[in-house]
Amino acid sequence: MAKIIDMPKLSPTMEEGQISAWHKKEGDAIGVDELLAEVETDKATMEFRSFDKGTLLKILAPAGSVVKLGQPVAIVGAAGEDVSALAAAGGGAAATQAGAAAATTPAPPSAAGPAGPPPGALAPVTTAGALPAAEGGRVRASPYVRKLARERGLTLGGVAGTGPHGRIVARDLEGLAPAVSAASAAAAPAAQDEAPEVRPLSMMRKTIAKRLTESKQTVPHFYLTIDVDAEALHTLRERINDDLATSVADDKDAPKVSFNDLVLKAVAIALTRVPAANAQFTPDAILYHRRVDLSVAVAVDDGLVTPVVRGADKKSVLAIAREVRELAGRARQKKLKPEEMAGGTFSVSNLGMFGIDEFSAVINPPEGAILAVGQVRREPVVRGDAVVPGRKLAMTLSCDHRVIDGAVGATFLKALRGLLEHPGQILVL
Repeated sequence: MAKIIDMPKLSPTMEEGQISAWHKKEGDAIGVDELLAEVETDKATMEFRSFDKGTLLKILAPAGSVVKLGQPVAIVGAAGEDVSALAAAGGGAAATQAGAAAATTPAPPSAAGPAGPPPGALAPVTTAGALPAAEGGRVRASPYVRKLARERGLTLGGVAGTGPHGRIVARDLEGLAPAVSAASAAAAPAAQDEAPEVRPLSMMRKTIAKRLTESKQTVPHFYLTIDVDAEALHTLRERINDDLATSVADDKDAPKVSFNDLVLKAVAIALTRVPAANAQFTPDAILYHRRVDLSVAVAVDDGLVTPVVRGADKKSVLAIAREVRELAGRARQKKLKPEEMAGGTFSVSNLGMFGIDEFSAVINPPEGAILAVGQVRREPVVRGDAVVPGRKLAMTLSCDHRVIDGAVGATFLKALRGLLEHPGQILVL
C-alpha cells in the first residue's frame, strides 16, 4: 500500500531542509536504507535514506525545495499503484515549498491586475552568486513559480535563480517589486540601477542568526584580553615544521603545524589546570566538564561551523593539526556529521590568518566561554634594557558570567599565557 514519506529530522537542530538533489527518480525501485536524496540542513548536507522498500511513485518536493520537518516529500508504494489521491493530499502541503520543476515556455501575463508589493519590496536584481535563470530568452521556472509571479505582478526575466542549473524557485520571488513598463523604467531615476543584491537566507545562515541572537540576548557576556609574547612560540613552530620537512622525501608531502594547532593544545592543557573555565550553565546546576572537547570555528561559504576535537588534552600537537585539517576540509564540503559538531565544552575562534589583530567572539551555547585569537604580529618589544624586534599575540576570552567569574577567566588566561610563552610544555604534556 502506498504511503507518503515526510521530511525526517536529519540532525538534532534541524527544523527544515532544502533538497539539494534526488538520487532516485519516479518509477525507480528502492530498498531499505537506500539513498533517496541529499538534504541541506542548518549545518551540513545530509543523506536522506529510505525507511521502506518499494517503488518511488511520486516526488512531491523537487530539488531546490525548502521543506519543514514532517512535510510530505514523496510517495512510495507498489509499482503501478494509483497514488492520485495521495498526491493530491500531499502535494498541497509540498506546493507551498515548491522549488524547481521541468522548465516550460514563458506564460503570458495575467489579465488581472497585479497584487500590491509587500512594504519595502525591492526591484528584481541578478545576483553574482546565482546562475542566470534565462538562457537564450527562455526563463527557467516551474508552472507554480510562474503562476506566483503573475499573481504578484512580477517579471522573471531579470531574476537570478538559486535552484538547480539556475532555475527560479519560489523563495527567489520574496521581496521583489512588480514589473514596470518600459516607459516607466526609462523615466525612473538612475538610483534604481544601484539596488542592493538580494540573496535568500541559507539554512545555515538562518540558524547562525537565530543561535547567536539568542546567545547575545540570554547569555551575560564579559570579556578579558591578554597580549602574549609569541617569540618563543614562533621559534618552536619553525623548528617543528623544519623537523617534519626532513622526515619525508618531498617537502610538499610534509605535515605542517600552525600557530592555531599550538594554541589549541595550549588551551586544552590550560583547561585541565583551571577546570572551572571548562564549564556550562544549566537552570539547576553548573556542569564542570572532565573532558576537554574543543569546538574549532571554521569559516565556510554560508557562514560558520564548529567541528569538535575531542579529548584535545590527550592528543599531540601533530594529531590535533591533522584532525583539524580533516574536519575543516569536510566542513567546507558540507560533509560533517551532526555528532561531529555537537558536544563541545569550550570554543576557539582564530581570525589571525585574515590579518585581524584582536576581536571579541560570541559564546557558542551551551558552552561557557570562547577564546578569540588574533594574528602573531611583529612589533618592538622591551627585553632587558633594550627595545628589539619581537612578536605579540592578542587573545580575548568571552565568558558567560553565570558560570565564569572574572577571577576564573583571568586565572585561565594566566595559565594559557604561561604555556604559550614557554611552549616546550605544549610538546610534553
